[in-house]
Amino acid sequence: MKSLLVLFGLLIAPALHASTRIKELASVEGVRDNQLIGYGLVVGLAGTGDRRQTVFSAQSLSNMLARMGVSVPASALRVSNMAAVIVTATLPPFAQSGTRIDVTAASAGDASNLQGGLLLLTPLKGPDGQVYAVAQGPVVTGGFSAGGRGNSQTLNHPTVGRVASGALIERTAPSVALADVVKLQLHHADFTTAARIAEAVNRQFGAVAHAENSALVSIQTPASYLKRPTEFMAAVEILSLEADRTAKVIVNERTGTIVMGKEVRIAPVAILHGNLSVEIQTTLTVSQPPPLSGGKTEVVPQVGVAAKEERARNVVLKDGATVEELVRALTSIGSTPRDIIAILQALRAAGALEAELEII
Repeated sequence: MKSLLVLFGLLIAPALHASTRIKELASVEGVRDNQLIGYGLVVGLAGTGDRRQTVFSAQSLSNMLARMGVSVPASALRVSNMAAVIVTATLPPFAQSGTRIDVTAASAGDASNLQGGLLLLTPLKGPDGQVYAVAQGPVVTGGFSAGGRGNSQTLNHPTVGRVASGALIERTAPSVALADVVKLQLHHADFTTAARIAEAVNRQFGAVAHAENSALVSIQTPASYLKRPTEFMAAVEILSLEADRTAKVIVNERTGTIVMGKEVRIAPVAILHGNLSVEIQTTLTVSQPPPLSGGKTEVVPQVGVAAKEERARNVVLKDGATVEELVRALTSIGSTPRDIIAILQALRAAGALEAELEII
């Protein structure tokens, strides 16, 4: 297992109450991004496009040429310099007509590389079937593929590319206008944080806010801001408060990474941990018969088994022990990442770890 990486907040510096703005904790209900999707063609590829097996690429090109007054059957087209792609984009809230956004194009057929391609005019639709943007422009890939005669080298994913500012918004995003009552949606539902948000707003603007549940805070727009809802939300977003967080320990067994917060507490517990290692070695020796004896030279395996059991190491944590004391104690006895993960799981099973244990 790789070397241990333990991260724990505010263990060295003195305990400080960090303030967080409401902007980082919640967002206005209805003010959200919208997903767009479309089907398009990328042309100008140097023989790395779709092959003849991808029949819809040729059909798409034939249909596009027919709209331009050129009638060519799909069976007569070679599509090696063209690829069918699925184009996606994110439409931000309150996006106005004429604004440009980035789009991502991914091969929908068997094209091997989109490098150097040009995305043709592609309408992007929302879930309601309406066209909100059109995309067109050169595709920039984050990788490449090169080679020949059986040898090739591929870096990253050359079948996915991005068109920077490649989509032009044609229709206003379907965002909810700010009304007399504004509702804030918490990014992470928590009753304590919701109550503190309402308290911070009331302290600044009077009794205008209340927490409906752990994920929603309703705010009545003050009379002085009824005609200025944007300015009111700007004043609300910059308010700061101390957000409450659930004590949690995150363990990644693959990399040996353990992330723990300062609020993690350990109940009074004694930890007794030891290791038993068994080593088996096989040495191959050659058995050579005497000259003219008629025997055969053979390879004879020599197997050796050794077992070693280390003395159990003891750690005692008193009442109210913090994660800092736990980390220092485990480090002092030379615990490995696997040892610490096993100890944390045992502490959680014993009810001594007053935090959620999440293994990823």
